[in-house]
Amino acid sequence: MAGEGEGRFGLRSRLEGLVLELWGKHDRDSEGWLPLWQHMEDSAAVAGLLWDRWLPWSVRRLIGRVLPGGEVDGRLLAVWLAAVHDIGKATPAFACQVEGLADRMRAGGLEMRSREAMGPDRALAPHGLAGQVLLGEWLEEACGWGAQECWQFTVVVGGHHGIPPEDAQINALEDRGYLLRTPGRSRAVWQRVQGELLEACADEYGVRERLGVWRGVKLPQPVQVVLTALVIVADWIASNPDLFPYHPMEEPLFGAARTAAAWRKLDLPGPWRPVEPQGSVQELFESRFALPSGASVRPVQAEAVELARAMQVPGLMVIEAPMGEGKTEAALAVAEIFASRSGAGGVFFALPTMATGNAMFPRLLEWLKRLPSLEGRPHSVLLAHSKAALNDDFTDLMRGAGPVAGVDMDAAGHGKRPPGRREAGAELVAHTWLRGRKKAMLSSFVAGTVDQLLFAGLKSKHLALRHLAVAGKVVVIDEAHAYDTYMRVYLDRVLAWLGAYGVPVVILSATLPAARRRELVEAYAGAGGDAAFDVVAKAGDYPLLTAVTAGGTPLVRRPAASGREAAVQLERMEDDLVVLADRLDRELADGGCALVVRNTVKRVVETARVLRQRFGDDVTVAHARFLDVDRAANDKELLRRFGPPSPAVDRPVGRHIVVASQVAEQSLDVDFDLLVTDLCPVDLLLQRMGRLHRHLRGKDQRDRPTGLRRPRCLVTGADWSTPVPLPVRGSVAVYQKYPLLRSAAALLPHLEAGDAKPVRLPQDISALVQGAYADSVQGPAGWQEALDGARLQHEAQRARQREKAAVFRLGGIGKPGEPLFGWVAAGTGDMDDTPAGRAQVRDSRESLEVIVVRKRADGGLTTVPWLGEDRKGRRLGSLDLPQDQVPVALAARAAAASALRLPQEFSGEVMDRAIAELEQLVVDAWQAKESSWLAGELILPLDEDCQTRLAGFALRYSTTDGLEVTRA
Repeated sequence: MAGEGEGRFGLRSRLEGLVLELWGKHDRDSEGWLPLWQHMEDSAAVAGLLWDRWLPWSVRRLIGRVLPGGEVDGRLLAVWLAAVHDIGKATPAFACQVEGLADRMRAGGLEMRSREAMGPDRALAPHGLAGQVLLGEWLEEACGWGAQECWQFTVVVGGHHGIPPEDAQINALEDRGYLLRTPGRSRAVWQRVQGELLEACADEYGVRERLGVWRGVKLPQPVQVVLTALVIVADWIASNPDLFPYHPMEEPLFGAARTAAAWRKLDLPGPWRPVEPQGSVQELFESRFALPSGASVRPVQAEAVELARAMQVPGLMVIEAPMGEGKTEAALAVAEIFASRSGAGGVFFALPTMATGNAMFPRLLEWLKRLPSLEGRPHSVLLAHSKAALNDDFTDLMRGAGPVAGVDMDAAGHGKRPPGRREAGAELVAHTWLRGRKKAMLSSFVAGTVDQLLFAGLKSKHLALRHLAVAGKVVVIDEAHAYDTYMRVYLDRVLAWLGAYGVPVVILSATLPAARRRELVEAYAGAGGDAAFDVVAKAGDYPLLTAVTAGGTPLVRRPAASGREAAVQLERMEDDLVVLADRLDRELADGGCALVVRNTVKRVVETARVLRQRFGDDVTVAHARFLDVDRAANDKELLRRFGPPSPAVDRPVGRHIVVASQVAEQSLDVDFDLLVTDLCPVDLLLQRMGRLHRHLRGKDQRDRPTGLRRPRCLVTGADWSTPVPLPVRGSVAVYQKYPLLRSAAALLPHLEAGDAKPVRLPQDISALVQGAYADSVQGPAGWQEALDGARLQHEAQRARQREKAAVFRLGGIGKPGEPLFGWVAAGTGDMDDTPAGRAQVRDSRESLEVIVVRKRADGGLTTVPWLGEDRKGRRLGSLDLPQDQVPVALAARAAAASALRLPQEFSGEVMDRAIAELEQLVVDAWQAKESSWLAGELILPLDEDCQTRLAGFALRYSTTDGLEVTRA
């Protein structure tokens, strides 16, 4: 009999007879298995440990405050739900799947048809849904609950495989009772063993006396979500045979000893438990950040910390300040205060791109190493984007992780753990179990792309895990101005849920329109059109701090400017490459560094080609159409040559020109003497100006060439000779005509007055941004008709974006007690954090990513030849990639780092053709599970001249210009 020889304690001590034959887990390879009662007991034990040692206090409080017994009730409820989550496996629809185990049950009187005989109807009774129905029946019949009182609790069981059931699914199963209990004489036997398990769990886990009290509770939907997520995590851990071995066991362990051994092996880092920092703001910043000698905290930083300390309850804070004012440091300081007061167990820093995420990650690590609350305890850290495994800072932390493999019941396994172990400072590790698409965000400290946050608003499988991940953190959102209408639809919905969870949020921007500021604040507060929020939209001061709590009214603070000022002279310039070359020749006659920003990669490449004819090698290109490894090298080289003054910066002595796309707008701390830019929306143009005279070079900028000591910005990319400027077609395709005309209109007084009316930074930033984004505008003389026509087109496009985004956007928060039925209905399925999923939260077509390799004349494949050495001095270029076996790890990783996203020419129907052609090049030997770097990837071989053809296009790649695509 199952259970023979086991200790009679815990849940096992309350069960006898046939119920012990129910099976819950089975391994086809080893034929090992677990009794259902054992997995239920394991899951309950894990849930208790997660509550006690891993779940942040903010989440425990969220659950406890809606229950009569507070957090004590919260723990009881979480453990009980984890115990009963798999009760749906005590059904013929589930048990028939393994014939040998089903026969044992049949022998005891639990009759059932075979899996084949049950047919397609069996799919109507997935064990999560079956468990929801069985638990609801038991609560009604044994405990006297009403159906609506049950649903808010039982939906946790129904949704523990990632998708809460829909009403139609529930009704379909309730109409087919034979899937839950075999009709005839066996029906009562099935009902008896189901009841025995539920009765035993109620007694063993201490809820028998609480169920009557909980009947009157109305669980808010955020509480239902985090309880579901907690049960999912407990289930996944308890399903890991490395931790909880199946029968027969080599070394039998039961009860507390079994759980303790598993928890020791898992070694899951606990949450951050910060203590509110004391002392002055200056002392706080000196202890947390590497301030230069004699540096003082800037006014916006000091005011942000004081506002955080003054708020009775942590909430949302919007920090608007000029570029280079230390907003990142202010956000981290506020995050520490918010976390200490809210009980948050970590921080998520969301950035607009992978490049900005990579740049932020080492800064986050340095801050973490200085936190006194981390001393002596390990904490989990994550770089959250699809290329994180290629980041050296992150892979160092991965080497410090433990040996436990991750278990995801609905996804494939993850890559192998890198060999060796390296102690990370402040005991920061990328914990092995917390890797993978669905679990990684549960790490305590995360830096990554904003997509990871927007996915919390995308209806997708296991969405509850993403909500649990953010519910226990402070969330920082950088570059808030960088997100378009489509992304804002998701962001606003996510902010509403964050407010409902009580998650502290810090939003950073240098150029935020007032109307957008109000939308963000209202979304978090759960308000809409309230007159109390008029002050948020009307505030025209700069810098500016805005704060609000969920359900509260906003606070506005107006810190002083830091005193760092610049007066930038604006000038219109003809959009002609010869004119540009001549002008740069004159401006850089005595040396100097110029930045030319174009709005499309095509314009970048065309500009660089012409400028090289005049300036030769003194021209550098930067855009996103480089191999990942080359783009990272380009960014590093830009910082080495144009970064802030330091001995490590090797600034060109003569003249140099960088021609860049929008990659130069964000997060790169680079400094140029002269700026030339295509016309773009005014907030982005101001970001570009932030790369002009960014640092002081000598007294009064005397270390710059004489003619470049005053900052000047030449605006091109438009025909300025017409009555209304005509932006170039590429710019209109990227930004639309209306924002470009509004930008030109706002800048017109400065463009016309020239030296007499420079743009004063930071004083003019707010006025320019608000002027360009005001709801109504009176354009310059003769512009109104063009503005009105462009506005109609722009508003229609924004409406289309909002409508498109709403298709898969998560709904709002329902009333307390309303169950999560259909919460992610008509969603994207399992697409979150895949190329298709990322296309859902950004208004972009799905694009192709390829791994670029070199194809020799003899047909052999190698890594591209120009790759340098890794940090251990090992050569990475021209490494063999054998086609009859899995390449060695060094070569495979080097190839994976040579990924390239193909441009929009390869979307739509062309994408299908390109995929078909690339699939002809698939290397079968690389598809083995041991090939974690290359399996499933599309390979693009370049010939020895770095050229190839694909889907009717000619492709050429160079390390100087990146990828160029032309019609073949």
